[in-house]
Amino acid sequence: MFEPFDLTGKVALVTGGNSGIGLGFAEGLAKAHADVCIWGTNEEKNARAEQLLGRFGTRVAALRCDVGDQEAVRAAMAETLERFGKVDACFANAGVGSRGTRFVDMTVEEWRDIFRVNMEGVFFTLQESLKHMIERGEGGSLVVTSSVSAIHGAPRAEHYAATKAGVLAMVRGLAVEAARYGVRVNAVVPGWIETAMTERAVASEPFQEKVLTRIPVRRWGQPEDFSGIAVYLASDASNYHTADSFVIDGGYSIF
Repeated sequence: MFEPFDLTGKVALVTGGNSGIGLGFAEGLAKAHADVCIWGTNEEKNARAEQLLGRFGTRVAALRCDVGDQEAVRAAMAETLERFGKVDACFANAGVGSRGTRFVDMTVEEWRDIFRVNMEGVFFTLQESLKHMIERGEGGSLVVTSSVSAIHGAPRAEHYAATKAGVLAMVRGLAVEAARYGVRVNAVVPGWIETAMTERAVASEPFQEKVLTRIPVRRWGQPEDFSGIAVYLASDASNYHTADSFVIDGGYSIF
């Protein structure tokens, strides 16, 4: 029987998988019977996430990795492959947010700190994953987490928005280049999701009045809202689906 959403036998890698949207991805994948490796820089969060995901009965590992460090990414990929033998789906999700600095006051260091993780970290992660998938010769799925800031004006977050728009262009180009190897490449574009990165904003009453009223479903997104799309993109159901961007924002972008 063809069961496209059963991920038994598949291995998924999720960077930034110890909290927020990344943990939402990882939880959905584990529930669908995938083995899951998460990368994160916070050892305590890694341990908690590993324990949570382990409840679903598949193989789970949480490795410390700073994706903005190319050598760290190479080492983490080597360890992932040593533990799991392969990677069928990679979710390049790790990212850092804006400090809310005015553009005219933004330092070069702050600008580069965002690009180091959100752009270079995605490059390093996808490059190592694609190398493995090409060598293995059985295709795979690459997924990048972008943001609606790539679509809308994001004041005091121009550097963050630039990276999130940049990865969308990376996805389109890579989808064309990687297709010959049976590797599909897509992006997930979240709206306002209630995570540690956004907790100050979503707790603000003025912000709620301005933003929450623009979300047709009238609530903030939750990490678990990303479980389903993770399963779809890692599964055989998406074998002919590439170069796309999945906007998951409760209707925010069209209202």
